[in-house]
Amino acid sequence: MVPDPSEALHHHFPERRAFFLCVSAENNMAEVAVQSERRSEGIVINDDWPGYSLDLFSYPAHYSGDLDCVIIPHGVIMDRTERLARNIMDDLGDHDIVVLCVLKGGYQFCADLVDRIKALSCNSDRTIPMRVHFIRLKSYLNDQSTEDLHIVGAEDLSFLAGKNVLIVEAIVGTGKTMRTLLKHVQAFRPKMIKVAGLLVKRVPHSTGCVPDYVGFEIPNRFVVGYALDYNEYFRDLNHICVISESGKMKYKI
Repeated sequence: MVPDPSEALHHHFPERRAFFLCVSAENNMAEVAVQSERRSEGIVINDDWPGYSLDLFSYPAHYSGDLDCVIIPHGVIMDRTERLARNIMDDLGDHDIVVLCVLKGGYQFCADLVDRIKALSCNSDRTIPMRVHFIRLKSYLNDQSTEDLHIVGAEDLSFLAGKNVLIVEAIVGTGKTMRTLLKHVQAFRPKMIKVAGLLVKRVPHSTGCVPDYVGFEIPNRFVVGYALDYNEYFRDLNHICVISESGKMKYKI
């Protein structure tokens, strides 16, 4: 029996509104173990969702044996990203914004999101003039997050003063990394900060730090693909997949 996603959300994120202002939307992904919540929570993939068989999709042969399943197919990512672009257009239309792309994992999501916002701007009375700036965060060693966070390219963000900022991140886990980045960005006194996150992972000890725009809420499994990596491998994988234990051992450093 599929658990009520609202109960799961309350259990995993008792403080999810304590840090970010929430927005709202609907979507759907699959008939099994996947349900949608309000817009801010995104599409909820339940803990017992087994994922799709790898045999149903094309993926690079050099990753054979390195993956357990496809958890989010590429086409579903694209559809959800288009919806997020519409939500952002509804909220921020006619505002100049600076898009702060968090590398390396966020580059594909950011590129696709910006492309869809641009397409909407070309076919609407409302528009969002955008500039894109890149920063890099590194806090993982193999599959474990570390306390040692490195921010590269964010030493001087003084140009953000008085600007509307949209931070685009691929995945948010405990929220500690995002909280640190937000404090760093806030120090440069932007007018407004919004965060778009493709994935929010349900993990123990979450800070309740949840993006304003969420693509998918996923179980606490290590995922790769769509520019998300494991020690720099799997970025060339279109789908978001769960890495296998043998894959972790193969590419461990």
